[in-house]
Amino acid sequence: MQEFIEFINSNSDLVVSNPTAFATFAVLFGGGGFAVGRYFLTERIANLESRIARRDEEITDLKAKQKAPESDVPVPLFEMTEVLPPPPLNFNGLLVQRKDNLRV
Repeated sequence: MQEFIEFINSNSDLVVSNPTAFATFAVLFGGGGFAVGRYFLTERIANLESRIARRDEEITDLKAKQKAPESDVPVPLFEMTEVLPPPPLNFNGLLVQRKDNLRV
C-alpha cells in the first residue's frame, strides 16, 4: 500500500496537469475491469439466481402445505394391527414337566 501511495505522490503533477485524460483512463480501465469480471462471473451469478428461485419455490410449497386443511377421513380399524412379541419361555415349567414325565 505504501508503494501505491508513493506512486500517486510521484505522479500527482501529471494528474493535476491533465485531469481529463486521467479521468478518461480511469473510466475506461474501471469499466473494462467491471465488464471482464462480469463476463467471467456470469455463470456463477446465474447459478446463484437459480438456487434462489428454487428456494423461493420450496418456501411457497411448504407454506401451501401448512395452510392446507387436514383431511377428516378416519383411518379404518382393520388396517391397524398390533404385533405382540411371543410370550417369554418358562424354563421352570419345562423342568417340572420333565420330572412329571419321568417313569420311576
